Order: sequence, then structure tokens, then C-alpha cells
Amino acid sequence: MLRYITTFFLCLTLFNSCKQKQDIKVDGELKKWHRVTFNFEGPETSELAENNPFLNYRLDVTFKNKDNTFVIPGFYGADGNAAETSSDKGNVWKVRFTPNAVGEWTYTVSFKKGENIAIAASLDGAESAGFMNGQTGKFNISESDKTGIDNRAKGRLQYVGASYLKFAESQKYFIKLGVDAPENLLAFTDFDVSTNALGFQKQWEPHAKDFNESAEPFVWQENKGKNLLGAINYLASEELNVFSFLTFNVDGDDRNVFPHLLKVPVEDYEAYASVKKNKEAWETMFHKTRFDVSKLDQWERVFEYAETKGMFLHFKTHETETDHLMDKGIFGIEGKLYYRELIARFGHHLSMNWNLGEENNQPISEVLKVANYVSKLDAYNSHLVIHTYPNKDDRFAEFIGDQSPLTGASLQLSHPEFNDVHPRVLKWREKSNATGRKWAIAVDEPGKANIALLPDDEDAEHNFARSRALWGTLMAGGYGVEWYFGYASPNSDLTCQDFRSRDLFWDQNRYALQFFNNHIPFWEMTPNDNLTSDDVSYCLAKEGEIYVIYTESGASNIRLNLGNTDNQFTVKWFDPRNGGELQNGSLTSLKGGSIVELGIPPSETEKDWVILIKKSE
Repeated sequence: MLRYITTFFLCLTLFNSCKQKQDIKVDGELKKWHRVTFNFEGPETSELAENNPFLNYRLDVTFKNKDNTFVIPGFYGADGNAAETSSDKGNVWKVRFTPNAVGEWTYTVSFKKGENIAIAASLDGAESAGFMNGQTGKFNISESDKTGIDNRAKGRLQYVGASYLKFAESQKYFIKLGVDAPENLLAFTDFDVSTNALGFQKQWEPHAKDFNESAEPFVWQENKGKNLLGAINYLASEELNVFSFLTFNVDGDDRNVFPHLLKVPVEDYEAYASVKKNKEAWETMFHKTRFDVSKLDQWERVFEYAETKGMFLHFKTHETETDHLMDKGIFGIEGKLYYRELIARFGHHLSMNWNLGEENNQPISEVLKVANYVSKLDAYNSHLVIHTYPNKDDRFAEFIGDQSPLTGASLQLSHPEFNDVHPRVLKWREKSNATGRKWAIAVDEPGKANIALLPDDEDAEHNFARSRALWGTLMAGGYGVEWYFGYASPNSDLTCQDFRSRDLFWDQNRYALQFFNNHIPFWEMTPNDNLTSDDVSYCLAKEGEIYVIYTESGASNIRLNLGNTDNQFTVKWFDPRNGGELQNGSLTSLKGGSIVELGIPPSETEKDWVILIKKSE
């Protein structure tokens, strides 16, 4: 199948200064923020070769442009087209790179061999693997031509020492709203070696109708992938901008997602995993340091398409049942190689985070080893977080400030009516801020596990989810919410195959996102509920200039402390249930310097409203 990217050879006479004068096949457009893949010809080998190509070879390429230097890990790519061919052998080794600047770039290739060289702390004295080792060259990068929601138009999303992440190209701050479920999104029939332990395998059939021609270049093996690509297109059409997924859950609730090679036939694994937890399976049924190249290339097709749709990719690398499996819980060869493969194959994506564990329960010392390893290996410094149980979030105190390289928290809460969301975000925002190194904090699993975000046909209005979780997070200075689907309902955290099950609620997410992006400089504002007189309202403010009040009861005639200023202010109301334009309430202007009443909303005084108070020009 034709791909949308351009494939070409770097001309030796113009670009390549390598003594060995090897041709390098490059996939992609040589443009800023676009994925560029260097394909090298290395030793002929296979996934199951006696000399393990994943562990005993190490490819790194150093890219330089003026003050920019990136050391990018490479990976074994079988025949170079494994997503299409399902090949498990070949001589192609790859590096994926997303340049952050236009102009001339140089590259230098390091290709080493030796026992466990892939995860070695140092390459001092390492033996050359020949082939492309020592090869150098140069290439030119031009400006991107992408626009709109495509992440390549916005640049890399970066942690900038603030409560919000920021796009490097557009210089806009980011709020994410989207789905935390299903956690087994990648348990998809169209991926190679897809299993159906416990009956949770997915076809994503309800989203077949959402596939369109924009996704055609990302399909593999003629017609595979369409339904999941359609699901992503649906999320984007609702203006949601994030989805999450586990990349390894062989001992978890689903047991169908893993990047590693199976040792046994699929049916043998399914039979075993359907009746037992998989600690024994991990020891006996998997090649723990070998990976399924074709499956991972097919995952990349999905992530690559998501990039064009403006999606933030939430990589959940473990869940609580699996974070003790590799190396028997002590961070070692298996864990280091796992993270190296993930970073090498997927770390180039522009809008993403690495989550080191859902409901993580490892010893703090082991988490720190993982965090430091990932932080050092990831040349792009993507947002780095960890998730924990709602009643064990005090573990975050061991990571804030300069105690770890983590840049944020992924919060799980448990109250059935979401009452714990706003105070918990405030708690960790304040604690991290006090260290001098602000965390970017998101709520990635709000609600009681069996209820959480109910389907529309069980809760059409979603009042508590909207007021206490959605607006509760954003008004506390959290940078986003991902919605967990309660396990007691259809289309649950494990069984969901139809994102339209919450279609009415996605509208309310869109309205909130539009308000924050279109009406306020949220990145300059601070939560301060003490400025209002209402116990059921939230306040976000840049004092003296702009205030946002969210109230569950618009008729409560809220008062706001405008402090010592003679400024005049305008008053507008926003409907979080139905969206639309800003509206006038009973008062349209105020004068500062005192505690003032804000009036009553335009209509439906018993409903929730957002009040925007801005200094007059």
C-alpha cells in the first residue's frame, strides 16, 4: 500500500561522508517536527537469532544542528517493512527522529555489539558491530507545511517548569481532555499475534463508520486497522485530544497487550491466561528480552495517525499487576530493555507522556531507578509521570522537587460523586509548587471504579462528572482529565469498543476546552477559592485582571473579593452544559476595591454556571 510519506535515498555525493559509503534509505519528509526514519543495512538476523539482536546490538545516532544535540536510540526492524509483511527477520536497523529546527543537520552513527550492550551504562571500550558504525552525513530540514490540529503544526509538547505543558512551535499551553479507557485499547484483532484471553479482545466494529480517507495511508496489510483508526477519528471529531493505553498487561485485568514474543502458540497462551494470573506465564511463555517487530510497527501506524489528529498519547507502561514482573521487581535487564524499545520505537512522538505505572506499588527506590533511566534515555524529555492508588497518593511526596526527574502526577480518585477531585489536585499542585519545581498534574482516573463516568443511557446529564471532576480539575490548575469507564456498566474500562457510549458528555468536554482556550490566559492564573463566598464554587484568578468562578448553583448570588484596585470589570456568564457564546447576567460591570456581588445568571438559576470577570480595557 502507498504511504503518505516520501521515501528516498540520501545521495552519497551530496550528503554522505561515510568511509564505508553505504546507502541510507530515509522514510519521511525532511521537515521540522516530521518523523524522519533512517534505515540502515546491518547484520542479517532474526527475532529469535541465537545472538539476540535486541539485547546484544546497540544502535545510537547523534543528530546535531547548531546548539541542538539529540542522541536517539535505534532498534531492530527485521525486513524494514514488518507492519506489512509480518517478517521476523532481515537486516534493517532503524532510527526515528523528529527534528526541532530548520537548516542543516549532521548525524553520526554508533553501532556496537556485545553481551547486554543495549542496556549498558557506558559504551567505553565497546566493540564495533561494523556496517554503519562510524558513518556520518548531513541533511537539510525545511519548515513544516502542516496546519490545524496536526501536532506537526504545533511542535513538541514540553514540560517547561510550569503547571501546564507547552507546544514548542505554536507556543500555546495545553489542556488535555479525553479517554483513559479502555486500558486494553491495543488488544486489537488486527495486530499480529493478538490474543483473546478472558474474552476482552477488541474489533472496534462500532467505529468502522468513522474511518475515512485521511487514515488510508496508515492501514496495514490491505485493510487492517481501519476500525481502531476510525475510533481515533471519532475522538478527534468530538475535539477530544488524548487517549491512553497499556503497553504491557500480561498479569493484569486483560492479559492481551504485550510487545514481547510469545514462546507458545496463541491458543496455548489464551487457555493458560484465561484461568490463571500470568506471573508463571511471564517466566515460561514469553521471550522476555525479544520483541514482536511487526506488531510494534503496526502500533506505530496507529500512533502516527493519532499524531495527525492532534492526539496526546498516554503511554501507561505498567499496571500494578505487572510492575513486579520484570526482573522479579528489581529494575534490571528485562525492564531496561523494555523501556529502551519503547523509547526507541515511539519516543519521537510530539505530544505524549511516559507513565511509569498505573496504580504503581513498587518500592520507591525501584521507581527512582526507572525514572532516572527513562529520563536519561529519552532525548526529547517527554513529560514523565506516575500514577498511584487514590488512598496512597502520599507516595508522590517522595518524588516532588529535585527528588526525582518526574514532571507531574497522574491522579486516581475514588469518590462516586467526584467530591475528592478538586481538593486533591489543589493538594499536589501546592505541594509541588512549594519545592520550586512545579508539576503538571492531570486527573487520569476520577470516580469510583465500578461507576466512574457512566454511559449516556445511565446518566444523560453527567452533572457530577461535569461539575466536580471536569471543572473541578481545571479550576484547581490541573492540566486535564482522562475519563475512566466504570466496570459495572456496558462499554467499561475493559469492554469498551464504542466511544459513542458517552457521546453526550464529550460535548461538555468540548465546551470546557473552548472556554479555556478562547477566553482566558489560564497558564497565568492561580486557583484561589478563598476569593469567593460560596462553599460550592471554585475560583481561578490573575488577581486584579481576570477571574473565573465556577458555581454549581448559579442562583446563590456569589460574592467575589476584588481586592485593592479601582479597576472596572466586565461580567459575563458561560453555560458549561450547552456551551455557546458568553452571555449577560443581571450585572454586566463591577468596580474593584471591595467584596462585590456578581448577580444572577441569564437563565436556569438552579444550574451550574461559569462567571468571567475581566478588567475593562
